[in-house]
Amino acid sequence: MTLAELPGSGLGLQAAITLYPLHWKAVTFGIGGDVITSRARQSPDAATTAAATANGLPVPRASEERFRSFAPQLSFNFGNGNGWSYLSGGLGRSNWALVPAGQEGYPPDSEVLKTINYGGGGRWFMKRHVGFSFDIRFYAINPGTIYEGIPGSPRTTLTVINAGVSIK
Repeated sequence: MTLAELPGSGLGLQAAITLYPLHWKAVTFGIGGDVITSRARQSPDAATTAAATANGLPVPRASEERFRSFAPQLSFNFGNGNGWSYLSGGLGRSNWALVPAGQEGYPPDSEVLKTINYGGGGRWFMKRHVGFSFDIRFYAINPGTIYEGIPGSPRTTLTVINAGVSIK
């Protein structure tokens, strides 16, 4: 795939649950996990297609990027019940596929790979049980395996930034 075919930013959904079994000095330790699914799509516009055709270049293809991950996590939380910041990380499994539109069923696109995720964020509660959350997380995905002589995906780090509702 060429750079012009890469989809860029996308949308997704993340859900997490954390229990806080231990508090020591200024740190509350959390244990839990998160699940994420996201997708980004890109279709070349008419101007890009026309420019490529006029210059004798290949026309960029439409593409789709999909990412899914599940990971247990350990977190270090700083603050109180009305708001806190945290650093967390875990080792889980994920599936990351970046494919031209219409290419489905290719085995490397469905391979589940070992993934280390780490990041941090914060939660602020405006009401007793409902608040705002912000998180930036990095997913270090292991390289994919070689399939019928075709190289697997490279080791990569995917960055996910999310904001949403937090419930306690």
